[in-house]
Amino acid sequence: MNATSYFVQSYAKINLTLDVLGKRADGYHELATVMQTIDLYDTICLLATNEDRVSIACNRSELSTDDNLVVRAAQEIRKRLGLTRGVLIELHKRIPVAAGLGGGSGNAAAILLALQRWWQLPLTANDLWSIAAELGSDIPFFLTGGLALCEGRGEQITPMAPYWPSSMRWILLLKPAIAVSTATVFRNLKASDYSNGTWSKTVQTALQTKSLLQPADLHNSLERGVIEQYTEVAQARVAMLEAGAEYVRLSGSGPTLFTMFSTLTDAINVQQKLLMLGYEVYLTRPIYPG
Repeated sequence: MNATSYFVQSYAKINLTLDVLGKRADGYHELATVMQTIDLYDTICLLATNEDRVSIACNRSELSTDDNLVVRAAQEIRKRLGLTRGVLIELHKRIPVAAGLGGGSGNAAAILLALQRWWQLPLTANDLWSIAAELGSDIPFFLTGGLALCEGRGEQITPMAPYWPSSMRWILLLKPAIAVSTATVFRNLKASDYSNGTWSKTVQTALQTKSLLQPADLHNSLERGVIEQYTEVAQARVAMLEAGAEYVRLSGSGPTLFTMFSTLTDAINVQQKLLMLGYEVYLTRPIYPG
């Protein structure tokens, strides 16, 4: 290790689909979801220290704790390989927290990859996947990012060729000013919310064959419950539609909503209307790290 610091960007994701197939014996839910990384990212700086520990400094003070996934990821690598190297993780958050965009999961994956490269560790891709899957369901996806079908708890990854329809070129995100508990959202699922994975398979096939993708195919099993439980999400959805969005979907367990446009002009027009209403809005695009 020559350098005393190492910088990395950690990207967010959206769920184009999210099928919840049912409850598993281990307490998790069986999922099928098509995910795509987007050009909204946090910046991480790793600094070598003389202390035999992992520490963190984040611009969101409530995240500067040992419970942060980035700290747990670094500690797990040190534990597995018996390392005593100290590291300070400086984390600058731009991705909204607890938003259904995978910010924390992406951060953890970024740490695993960064430490492997920076410290030149003898870890295989399977080793990293194993650590990632133990830390969290979404983390394995972020080891490669891009476009993928994720199944099981979300840890079974089938990468897809990087194809994105021109009608979906620009992605507009709206983060309502509330936090949503993923556990609560899943707990409040109704039997009618479950699906057999058809939505995700349909979107996967459409993207792989470069076929026409319909907005109606972008199904999220959690959307009904979130919109019914959280008035702020329902109001934000209406605001997006009234501002000119053709359709609005929930990403992950929310509360972030997204819509997509073929032209930058249309995307900015809707973005400006929502900003005028005081909403937290992000204009982004698909991205394929690496």
